[in-house]
Amino acid sequence: MEITATEMNRVVLIALAGRIDSSNATQLGEAFNTWFGKGRNNLVVDLEKVDYISSAGLRELVSALKRARQEGGDLRLCAPPARVREVLELAGLTSVFAIYDTQVLAVGSF
Repeated sequence: MEITATEMNRVVLIALAGRIDSSNATQLGEAFNTWFGKGRNNLVVDLEKVDYISSAGLRELVSALKRARQEGGDLRLCAPPARVREVLELAGLTSVFAIYDTQVLAVGSF
């Protein structure tokens, strides 16, 4: 998994690529915690280049969403490929997360 973060005025855009599974999900959680530690509580997670996400990856996304909201911010998802969107739907998370088709729409929603 690759993690690339871009700081913007109101939001941090975090682009993920590759597989997110139990072998690297904690790395994703640590990345989120780094931004929360800097007081950056509005996050957009770009899933466009994610090939696979396991329950461990979903747990990290949900944990980050909860923390963002506790800190007065939010976490929004964008551009999930069909397979990733299907996993989110099966897990019942499409009603929990705000999911946008593009980065521009997700960033602009803040």
